[in-house]
Parts: sequence; structure tokens; C-alpha cells
Amino acid sequence: MANSPQAKKRARQNEKRFAINKARRSRIRTYLRKVEEAIASGDKDAAAAALRAAQPELMRGVTKGVFHKNTASRKMSRLASRVKALG
Repeated sequence: MANSPQAKKRARQNEKRFAINKARRSRIRTYLRKVEEAIASGDKDAAAAALRAAQPELMRGVTKGVFHKNTASRKMSRLASRVKALG
């Protein structure tokens, strides 16, 4: 349990950041799920559009510290190759 004023403040800040990061992570996952669903349906145009929408959102997560840069790049690369493979 936080006892000092500084520790109490840090605990408050951590709760606030956790909520913000959780919401951002959830938003990014929603964008990625839309790409996955478009790929599963076989609609190349919809998948490409969903991928274009997800890309800036994922990179914003990197700048905000929610995802590591390489993780985001890997996800984008794998999704892009799957969208490209759609016939």
C-alpha cells in the first residue's frame, strides 16, 4: 500500500495511464479484427481498406508506448501479405 504522498500520486497516475492504455490497446485490436474479418470473408477491397485504416492506428500505439515498434511492424507486415495473397 502506498504510504508517502509521492507513492500515492504515482498510484493515481498509474491507474489513469492503465485506463488510457487499455482503451488504446482495445481500439487497435478492434481495427486489427476488422482486417481479419475482411480477410476471412475473402473481400480484397474491404480488407485493403481496413488495413489502410488500421495502419495509422497501430503506429500511433507505438508512439504512445502501447506496442513495441517491431511488434507493430510485424503485425502490419503479416496482415499486408495476407491481404495481398487474396485473389
